[in-house]
Amino acid sequence: MSRDWVVPTALAVAAVIHLLPLPGLLGAAQLQSLYGLGTIDATTLILLRHRALMFALFAAMLLLAIRVPALRTTAIALVLISDIAFLWLALVDHVPEALMRVVIADAVAIAALLLAAASARG
Repeated sequence: MSRDWVVPTALAVAAVIHLLPLPGLLGAAQLQSLYGLGTIDATTLILLRHRALMFALFAAMLLLAIRVPALRTTAIALVLISDIAFLWLALVDHVPEALMRVVIADAVAIAALLLAAASARG
């Protein structure tokens, strides 16, 4: 039985997870809803909107890697580094309850990316 669907599906799952913050580009109200935050100061607003944009770029790269296999290693590596770094920082700094959804989503994305990497090699 062919498993040609595993890598594209895993990349698509990781891409969708990285698209979830995209509505945050629209402003504070969307970010408050996404992350369960109260009032967001101007500095935090810029940083979170930038995070939403960067994640959208990661998602675009992962989606492109589905169609362009030569990009897969680079896309997987870059997004894995970002996700693992966030997860490590969150766990070291004792993640607040409000960010547990983000931690769980990143853990799922990491698992999908590791599956894609392992399946692409085998």
